[in-house]
Amino acid sequence: MLQERIQQYFEKAEKQIISDITRLVAIRSVREEPQPGMPFGKGPAEALAAALAMAGEMGFATANIDNYVGTVDLNDRETRLGILCHLDVVAEGSGWSTPPYTVVQKDGMLFGRGTSDDKGPLVAALYALKAVKDLGISLKYNTRLILGTDEETDSADIKYYFARHAAPPYTFSPDGFFPVTNTEKGSYKTTFTKTWEVSEALPRITAIKGGNIINVIPAEAEARVQGLTTAELQPHCNQAARSTGVEFTMSEEGDQIRILAKGTGGHAAKPQKGNNAVTALLNLLASLPIAESESFTAVQQLNRLFPHGDYLGQAIGIAQADEISGPLTLSFNIFEQNLSGFKGRFDSRTPLCAARENCMDVVDARFAALGIQVENKITPPHHTPCDSPFVQTLLNAYEQYTGLNGFCEATGGGTYVHDIEGGVAFGAILPGFEPYFHGADERVRISDLLTAAKIFTQVIVDLCA
Repeated sequence: MLQERIQQYFEKAEKQIISDITRLVAIRSVREEPQPGMPFGKGPAEALAAALAMAGEMGFATANIDNYVGTVDLNDRETRLGILCHLDVVAEGSGWSTPPYTVVQKDGMLFGRGTSDDKGPLVAALYALKAVKDLGISLKYNTRLILGTDEETDSADIKYYFARHAAPPYTFSPDGFFPVTNTEKGSYKTTFTKTWEVSEALPRITAIKGGNIINVIPAEAEARVQGLTTAELQPHCNQAARSTGVEFTMSEEGDQIRILAKGTGGHAAKPQKGNNAVTALLNLLASLPIAESESFTAVQQLNRLFPHGDYLGQAIGIAQADEISGPLTLSFNIFEQNLSGFKGRFDSRTPLCAARENCMDVVDARFAALGIQVENKITPPHHTPCDSPFVQTLLNAYEQYTGLNGFCEATGGGTYVHDIEGGVAFGAILPGFEPYFHGADERVRISDLLTAAKIFTQVIVDLCA
């Protein structure tokens, strides 16, 4: 029976799978400034080269499309199934208990940046191709593994690839959770700014800074205050810590006090799972006895628009939800203010019911009333019907190897299939496990990856035989 053969194959492959994941995680593939022949910097290009070398060692035909994307083909026949994975990762951030680029194995899990997003699932998919090859399973169609290098930023890699290659009839990305994510919320990102005349009145806030990646909840933020002592600030820090759950520490730097806020990072698609240091810091600063100025008024206004713990956009007036895709979420992730102005960015994931009128226009009006300039970037949602034959094939394989009921769900996260008609996210994390995507101590269960590899192998056979 095929299922038994697949089960037995992966019982023997576990050690090598872990070794290959370790090989990829060791490469810090965070997007950097482009270099000649390396559009996203050295790290992503090195990770792509390593993954293609790995596939080549397994005997697969590979191609490197200008260091944007790499491909791995199971055979030389017409491609029917595409599996989209990515080798780039978000920056490691702080708060790790293990070295972020060294895989640590403990308690049945692998820890390290990229173990779950998305290098571990990529290796699982590669071994699914290898299993079909090693087991001698004859197929009428090809499966192509498509390896990207810019998913965490702008997906310029996959745009480059699909501008030159047609999408396969069936496409999934193992960049999330099982069973099937058939609905991806839209993305609504803003950059908002305001300037004013410098005020010399004391006490004053001279600087605020927190966050650097739009889709990552900031784990740290800092501010500098002039004209107040640590003794005067301490009660306000204590109160803000109690109300937000964020830790505040102070240090003297010349005639100023530096306040550092430490929260919990995470993925902007699930802001409720982090603890935003930027909004917590604004909560604290707005409570201080600061002299009247446009600068302090801006802090108070932003604290009212983005109160700490408001993940649904209620204060700014865009809270909404629908049955298929769930609620809108909002995360204020980047902010910098000096004596003469500020620049901020938030990341909102919008449901199917969101429209320009009930979302962007509302925010624009609120900002305009406060003299805040804003630029918007909107990506529409993606939805593939759950009853499509492709989705049903995926769900059947999932049920076959897990014994769990298959179903479709929505996500606030965006994947490579967002702009591919009929595409879905499929795995590689089983329900109930927290992988800490984009956060400290990112991890994956080894058993999940092995199960995913088995499921992917069955799907390849079901769709391409």
